[in-house]
Parts: sequence; C-alpha cells; structure tokens
Amino acid sequence: MAAITSAMVKELRERTSAGMMDCKKALVESDGDMEKAIEWLREKGLSQAAKKASRIAAEGVVSQYVNENGTVGAIVEVNCETDFVAKTDNFVNFANNVAKHVALANPADVDALLAQPFVDDNSKTISDLISDATVAIGEKISVRRFSRFETTGVVSTYIHLGGKVGVMVEVAADEASRGNDDVKTFAHDLALQVAAAKPEAVRREEVDTAKLEKEKEILRAQALNEGKPEKIVDKMVQGRIEKYYKEVCLLEQLFVKDGEKTIKGLMAEIAKAAGASALDIVRFTRFERGEGIEKRKDDLAAEIAAMQKA
Repeated sequence: MAAITSAMVKELRERTSAGMMDCKKALVESDGDMEKAIEWLREKGLSQAAKKASRIAAEGVVSQYVNENGTVGAIVEVNCETDFVAKTDNFVNFANNVAKHVALANPADVDALLAQPFVDDNSKTISDLISDATVAIGEKISVRRFSRFETTGVVSTYIHLGGKVGVMVEVAADEASRGNDDVKTFAHDLALQVAAAKPEAVRREEVDTAKLEKEKEILRAQALNEGKPEKIVDKMVQGRIEKYYKEVCLLEQLFVKDGEKTIKGLMAEIAKAAGASALDIVRFTRFERGEGIEKRKDDLAAEIAAMQKA
C-alpha cells in the first residue's frame, strides 16, 4: 500500500474540487495512483463540483445565527446559481449550518472558515461541506462573506424576504438591562430599521470622509448650477449636508415604525424605561444577496453553439 501524503490529497482536491476526506479515500482506493483516484471520484460523482466552479453564483440567501443569551451572532451570505435552489430546504439548511459555525468557531476570514472542521461534524471541513452540497444540489455553491459580533450587550438579527437582505446589530447594554424585553425589542427594531433605511454609519463621526467630501463637491456644484450667489453657496451646502447626515446616520434617521421620532430619541426612551445606564448602538452589518455580483445572462443559442463546438 502506497503512503498517502497530505500533498497528494491537496493536489487531488485542487484538480477535482472534491472534499478532503473524499480525496483521501479515493487515493487509498486507488493505491496512490492520482489518475485512478480522479476516475474513482468521477465514478462516484464527487468531482462534479469542479465542473461547476467557474459558474456565476449570484442567487442564494443571507442566513443568521444568534446564541441563546443573545451575546454572539453571525450573518453569512451563501450563494448558488438559481433562485429555485435558493428556496430549497437543503440549501437553506446548509446556509444555516454555515451561520451557526461562524458564530461558534469564530473564523478570521472566509479562507480560514473554509479550512475549519465543521462544529457539528469535525470529520469534514466547511470546504468539504460545500463540495458535498455542490454535488447534492447540482449547482455551484459558495460562501461569499460573513460578519460576526460578540458582545456583553445584545446582538440581534433580521432576515428580510426569505434571505434577500440580512442585518445584524450590536447594542451596548449594562448587565441589568441586557435581558430586558424592551431592550431586546429595540435591538430587533434597529435591525429592521437598517434593512429598510440602509444607513451607512451609526453616527456622524463614522461617515466615510472621502465620500462626505465628494458629496460636498456635488452639492456645491448643484448650488452654483442653480445660479445661487457664491457667497451663500457654502451655507447652502452646509444645510444640505445636515440633511445628508439625517439620511445616512442611523441615530439621526426617522424610525420606520414611527416617523415622529428619531432612532436617537427612541433609544433615549427605551433606556429610561428599562433603567439602562449604558444603552448605545455599537455597530451594524447589512448584507444584500448578490450585491456587486454580475448575474448570469442566459443565452440558449450561445449555449447550444458552445456545446456543438465542444
């Protein structure tokens, strides 16, 4: 029996995109013969993932997981090729498992995540699970990004439209008020607010400086194009920047459930009612499925022509 090295397993994985354990088994079954191992994987249908690796996966879901006491949470975007597959139980369960793993295993980034043994089955890595899911589901599956929060306060998530948008927020709260129902509801309402109103920062100091300066340039040009005297343009720009802050800063936005109060005002009300001395919004993450990915454009004629040429 030939010795099966990690380098051999790695090479076979790179050539087939099959799972690490499957690659090792294939090499054992073929007595270390690389070509026979590839044939073995093909016969078992385990190298099919490689054929799907170049496809565009822009559909999928944003999934979430929060631990029981609400102090650790994760949201993750998992992509597939079609909306049909994105709605299947197999795909949704897979995405939920990845979110759970991120929350519990705390990977540094996507590459680290892929290499980690799955928290519920350490015989397989997340990369192995992706390969298995790709074969089982029949489409390219990929984990695009994730966000993880851990806090002594409260983490809350909101998933909109079956996974099209996912939001996670962190609220700072003292130990006495962390379990308060009003505080929990406030955190959930914040997640809903972020999903609907798309803020860019929690507070003014966090607004991207370069983007802010660009906005000022645009507003100044607009004012001059409107024929406004240059001596009052700067005041006009400052006034419009104030409006801009109210649109992009979460604390200054009007609450989507009650347009009479701002988020900052709502937070003050909740803090008073709950007796919370340290209630504050720390951060948020908002993922929208497929944003920034060029979606596949089906062209049946081109596809048939390519098949004929092949």
